[in-house]
Amino acid sequence: MKPDDDATVLDDDAASPGREGAGGEAGTASAVPAEDVLMQIEDLRVHFDLRGSALARLLGSGGRTVKAVDGVDLSLRRGEVLGLVGESGSGKTTLGRALLGLVGTTSGHIRYGTADLATMGQGPMRRLRRRLQMVFQDPHAALNPTMDLRTAIGHPLRIQGLVNNREEERDRVIEALELTGLTPAEQFLDKLPAELSGGQKQRAVIARAIICGPELLVADEPISMLDMSVRNKILELMLDLRERLDLTYVYITHDLATAKFFCDRVAIMYLGRIVEIGPTEEIFADPKHPYTRALLKAVPDPDPSRSVVRDLPRGEIPDAAAPPHGCSFHPRCPAAFGACGWEGRDLGAMFERRWLERGDEVYRTEQPLVTGVADLDGGMEQVSLPAPSGHTAQEVGEVLNSARTDDPDEPLWRGVRAIDVTGSGVRVDFREGVDPELRPAGGVRVACHLHDPRFNDEAPPAT
Repeated sequence: MKPDDDATVLDDDAASPGREGAGGEAGTASAVPAEDVLMQIEDLRVHFDLRGSALARLLGSGGRTVKAVDGVDLSLRRGEVLGLVGESGSGKTTLGRALLGLVGTTSGHIRYGTADLATMGQGPMRRLRRRLQMVFQDPHAALNPTMDLRTAIGHPLRIQGLVNNREEERDRVIEALELTGLTPAEQFLDKLPAELSGGQKQRAVIARAIICGPELLVADEPISMLDMSVRNKILELMLDLRERLDLTYVYITHDLATAKFFCDRVAIMYLGRIVEIGPTEEIFADPKHPYTRALLKAVPDPDPSRSVVRDLPRGEIPDAAAPPHGCSFHPRCPAAFGACGWEGRDLGAMFERRWLERGDEVYRTEQPLVTGVADLDGGMEQVSLPAPSGHTAQEVGEVLNSARTDDPDEPLWRGVRAIDVTGSGVRVDFREGVDPELRPAGGVRVACHLHDPRFNDEAPPAT
């Protein structure tokens, strides 16, 4: 089942992937010999333009761009299982599909051998598909309901020209079925997907993915649609195939429990970027990024009677078409401070939380004085709140001072440079935000100012 070097594959595909990039894994990646790197991703971006789409017109968002993947640097090592972990909307599936050419890239490089998959045309990319395969999330939708397994699994062999006749194709299909635990294989050849259980369908999907002898499998939530009783068996099958076929996996999941069991390294993604990456054991034992810690605390406890302090991030993942200023996690981070990047809309979100927590009386008193907070946009490092008719600027300032006094631990106040009462209202100046870069922190790399030496004097203690 190992790949052959024949004319159906690009000549340069057999070459070992080359150099280490100097991107987000610099320092860590430089210790990895070039021959051990299967794929090198450099400053990869995948943006989707909403201009002119029906959804954009419906939402009034024409002209905006969704930054699904926004500057990812990554070295994928031969034979490893790399987990991409994050909430829905973090960009992990888009990144996985980009590695296989299933979505177009906006900029950056995906170096595989001497080829750059980010700039490769569909013709050459199609010839590479035998080396780069995907296992989809939903096995029920991944198989054609009108094709028996012999046809569905053997189809890639015919597309790639890897068999000479039907008998040879049948033998290869039987081999793939046996490798994935669908035995006796002869009894499954004529079965339709509707005749299989969910676990059997996913085994068939995996059989189709490995039949051409790939080097890399991108597995997108491969067990999330399966019964709990078969999830572990599928993961054990995939680990067994890694050893037998010398496979490399990119494992996409939101389930940290399976990532801990299955992955050698984990990359935590948030809003199109990797915010922490390192060995699985260290990520779980000593998470560095506040988002990683929040994800781990969100894992359900097996004992429902035990009370566990969750300390989950507030709010939801922001709009990827209008990402937050500075660190994209700062609006939800309990440890955020000045350098993390604050803006006008954060002030509006703070008042919304305040009024929700303190009730109608506080809302009725304060909202008429700061009506402008609802209209504050992102990217505004200086905002003005005009005094409403019949009120003074001093009254507007008192509302802000009251909010600050009532909740001095609110992270937003760490980013406020000054609150000035003017003749017509109040001006709030925020400190200029800094976009964090991946930096070494112990045995991992993390994009967080809590671990940036430049901010040691002002950052809250990293817990």
